[in-house]
Amino acid sequence: MNSPSAPRADPQSGPGASPVPYGLRVAAAVSWRLLVVAAALTVLGFVATRLASVVVPVAVALLLAGLFSPAVTWLAARKVPRALATAIVLIVGIALAGGVVTFVVITVTVGMPALIDQVTVSLTDLHTWLRAGPLHLSQGQLDQALGNLTAMLGRNKSVIASGALTTAVTVGELLAEALLTVFCLIFFLAQGNPIWAFLIRGVPTRLRERVDIAGRSGFTTLAHYVRGTAAVAFVDAAGIGLGLVILGVPLAAPLSTLVFLGAFIPVIGSVLAGGIAVLVALVANGVWTAVIVLAVVVGVMQVESHVLQPLLLGRAVRLHPLAVVLALAVGLVTAGIVGALLAVPLLAVFSSGVRSLTTRPESDSPAGTAHPADPDDRAPDPATDDVHAAPEVC
Repeated sequence: MNSPSAPRADPQSGPGASPVPYGLRVAAAVSWRLLVVAAALTVLGFVATRLASVVVPVAVALLLAGLFSPAVTWLAARKVPRALATAIVLIVGIALAGGVVTFVVITVTVGMPALIDQVTVSLTDLHTWLRAGPLHLSQGQLDQALGNLTAMLGRNKSVIASGALTTAVTVGELLAEALLTVFCLIFFLAQGNPIWAFLIRGVPTRLRERVDIAGRSGFTTLAHYVRGTAAVAFVDAAGIGLGLVILGVPLAAPLSTLVFLGAFIPVIGSVLAGGIAVLVALVANGVWTAVIVLAVVVGVMQVESHVLQPLLLGRAVRLHPLAVVLALAVGLVTAGIVGALLAVPLLAVFSSGVRSLTTRPESDSPAGTAHPADPDDRAPDPATDDVHAAPEVC
């Protein structure tokens, strides 16, 4: 007859054992390790904040590399030199971006006078409603409110002037960061594999292959995320823009472009851009048109969240919605719009890399993992390979 199993004994019980309880020792061991990790993350965050003007362009260049790398790889597979393929893709991309910006500027220039006239009419209607509506404000009260607003602007004109100067400085900084982004993007597309091979030389030899797999898995996930998000953003912009055109809302093209850019910030970007479209429809076309635009925005958002996101991003990114929202909140609080833009891609890359590192080598790798068994997917060995003939981006 088997005796009942005895309770698990303290591994350090007996004569001469520590007077500190075993559970407390374990908790202390875990706590100091967590403190070390927290300190390391704090130092990394501090360094990233101090070097934001360098870190952000490099991060944006990586995002763009994930978007443009299929085109470069496609051209390289057809015997086009990789440097020439990179130049072709960049020139086409810059031309498309310049064309879109030009079209938006022209549309705003043409449509703004009519919008200003409509805003003037709407303000006149608001003035009439404030006097004859349920509030029954007198002309004296309205004049006093307008006078208070004018006085407030006069008191803060120095702040407004300094803000304009800061904006000018920011434009200069943005131009410098844009040039750095393009410079980094050129080398990421043209020599991604040699750069990655150089970086992993600092990893111990016994871990180098696993780190290589994890890094490639992370970049593959990043590429899938950027391409999927771009597709979702295009559908959002097309759906909402078509609705604005049908309803005759002014500045439909700039608003569609704003929706496209806003979709790259998960959860809140498209909502805010759609809200601006609803506000413009309210001012320019009235309440009922604004209600219809709101219905169009909500419908497009439902299609995005229930069809496009699971189809285009679900298997590649594999992030829980709660993780996405928390990452977005942390990025928005710590780094503003830039943090909100980069938080979810960073989390996706980190999650994919951790899954790859913790997966046993003989098991199937998760979706989005690049197997180093394929010679084209391995980082080239500088001792035996031509580092200038990298077949794929890192």
